[in-house]
Amino acid sequence: MIAHVVLFAPKPDLADSERRALLDALTSAASEIPSIRRFRVGRRVRHGLPGYEQAMRIDFEYVVLIEFDDEAGLRAYLQHPSHAAAGRFFTTSSSAALAYDYEVVEASDAKRLIEP
Repeated sequence: MIAHVVLFAPKPDLADSERRALLDALTSAASEIPSIRRFRVGRRVRHGLPGYEQAMRIDFEYVVLIEFDDEAGLRAYLQHPSHAAAGRFFTTSSSAALAYDYEVVEASDAKRLIEP
């Protein structure tokens, strides 16, 4: 499985209408792109315990987690017009963002990720 992980911080002055437009673009992409197996959006949870939470320099308020069966599905998603539309809203509404792709396996199969 391939996971596309996006962390983002909205611009501080982002209007509610712009937030809704971004959410609409994301939900449209989630329903229109056939290679997506699972699409989730989340908001950061702060627990207040000492440790990693205080070490984070950028407050990425939201996460988007998108899962695909394989790399071909990821590529189809990245090349889809709905992804381009969501990307335009995303780019103009974020003050900071990170996007990474990962091959994800069950814990019992993790050694496969480090073997040559």
